[in-house]
Amino acid sequence: MATPRMSASSAWRLAQKAWDLLHADSAQSRELAERALVDAERRGDDAALGWARLASGFHLLYYATAAEAAQELARAEAHFARGGDAAGRILCQAGQARAMWRQGDAPRALAHVLPLRDEGLRVLRPDQRGVLLNTIAGCYSALGESAQAFAYMFEALRDTGSHTGGGFDVVLHCNLSHELLQIGDYEHALLHVSQGLARGQALKNARLTSVLWINRVIALTELGRAGESLPDIAALLALPTDPTGRGRMSPHHETLAIAALRAGQPAMGRDLVARAWTLGDAVQADERLERACATALLALADRRPADALQGLLPMVADAADDLRSGGSVRVRAQFFGVLSEAQEAAGHVAESLHALRQQQRLQRLQSQLASRARYQAAALQSEVIRLQQRLDRHDAHRRRLEAAREELATANAELRRQVAQVKALQQALIEQATHDPLTGLFNRRHLNDALPTLFALATRDGQPMALAIIDLDHFKRINDEHGHIAGDQLLAAFGELLSGHCRRSDVACRYGGEEFCLLMPRTDAAGARRKVQSLLRRWRLQAFDLSGQQVQGLSFSAGVADTRLAADSPDALLKAADDRLLAAKREGRNRVGVAA
Repeated sequence: MATPRMSASSAWRLAQKAWDLLHADSAQSRELAERALVDAERRGDDAALGWARLASGFHLLYYATAAEAAQELARAEAHFARGGDAAGRILCQAGQARAMWRQGDAPRALAHVLPLRDEGLRVLRPDQRGVLLNTIAGCYSALGESAQAFAYMFEALRDTGSHTGGGFDVVLHCNLSHELLQIGDYEHALLHVSQGLARGQALKNARLTSVLWINRVIALTELGRAGESLPDIAALLALPTDPTGRGRMSPHHETLAIAALRAGQPAMGRDLVARAWTLGDAVQADERLERACATALLALADRRPADALQGLLPMVADAADDLRSGGSVRVRAQFFGVLSEAQEAAGHVAESLHALRQQQRLQRLQSQLASRARYQAAALQSEVIRLQQRLDRHDAHRRRLEAAREELATANAELRRQVAQVKALQQALIEQATHDPLTGLFNRRHLNDALPTLFALATRDGQPMALAIIDLDHFKRINDEHGHIAGDQLLAAFGELLSGHCRRSDVACRYGGEEFCLLMPRTDAAGARRKVQSLLRRWRLQAFDLSGQQVQGLSFSAGVADTRLAADSPDALLKAADDRLLAAKREGRNRVGVAA
């Protein structure tokens, strides 16, 4: 970090400590920055003034308005310019970019901060580099470019580390969980929330904790486990602000209300909906959509579908404008799901189906975003090249300066480690994006990628391809009687059954919840039925110890179709199998239906 030696005054050291504590203890950071500012102004210490205003500016970014923060950061940058402090200047400009995208101008923010990257990687300390890289990631996230956002977030997390980050690694876990929520990867979002909360126990930063709790509430609600989020909701509502009102984030009452209502807590939901409306129009577009959803769910709980529709229908145009507004695809998909429920409750079958199709369209968009994120390894390849070039430069320098051999060898080893980490991260990201973490099978996003290709190959070669959709019978009863851990045990066991009895050419996927999908190339419907019936016999013979009780004789229902019976499109093939699954369930479950 290029900081002048003469600036190491008591005020400068105080300002540096304020910066280091920005995420670990926000209240003390603010207090130290104010003390450093007074001392530095008295001494006319430009370097200390710069760092004190920098810490204050970032504090305002987190707890006040973007406009206030931008003003303070501009003052800090002027001090750094006079003192020739490159590190401080780069961090100021990163903070100003963050203020820009918080004010809704993400393209300008990215154009402002991206040119700073190469200089920042040379000049900044690892923890400071994390701030710069995370800002770039935030700009890409605001632009809906999840692949680039993930690349910079993971690089920032690697540079920051849990021992040198001063709590900034918790910020990165928080941001990663948020981005995973946007692309529908709720299981991995929960993992980063758990890591963030574990690391955050040592911090005094209620804001970070509250954001992590909110992210966990969202993930659990989207996974159909809203009841598990009730302790987090209670903790959020009990979390106090500090005397300035800046101790934590807004508790997102509309998000909590949806979770409470989905968890069957209408009284809590009613109170949270009322709180959500206290802000009036002073909320963002996504918050307005979620507030409309929460209000509609409350009306549905009160059996007032007409009132639910009255609040939702005026928002349809806003919810459909997902690509131009840059808002959350997840929130918009949620909106159309609630609208479908309201239309169905009101007896409007056609309108309910139309809303459901809108929800499915947005969920497909989520899958597309996730698929692009899966290939962010390619975006990281340029980083591998850059690190390799740095390694080459150090090797050449080693040959010229033999006296510095030991120091440069250490630097080279670190660079090689970083290259290996980036390459390993590429492979890990591909694995995470294509596999279901619980069962080890492929996930639905991979199915969306593989099915059109296999369908086209089957059509081209004139060979049949069968598709089976399998639904574990009475799975909800297992969860209700034995708990979600037992349910996860069964899902994992069924995943092992599929993996152990599939050909190498077959593609086994977890379709969602307790549903699975099996693609069988060069297999017709009759052959697929025999195979799935064999799986059913094996499944019924398996015995499980669930919370101390022996359970045996479990079954599933399945629907089978092939490309000769549903030759129009991959969607037609899926629908044909799904129709036979529904028929099998209506006929008593524990059977395999075949499209005729």
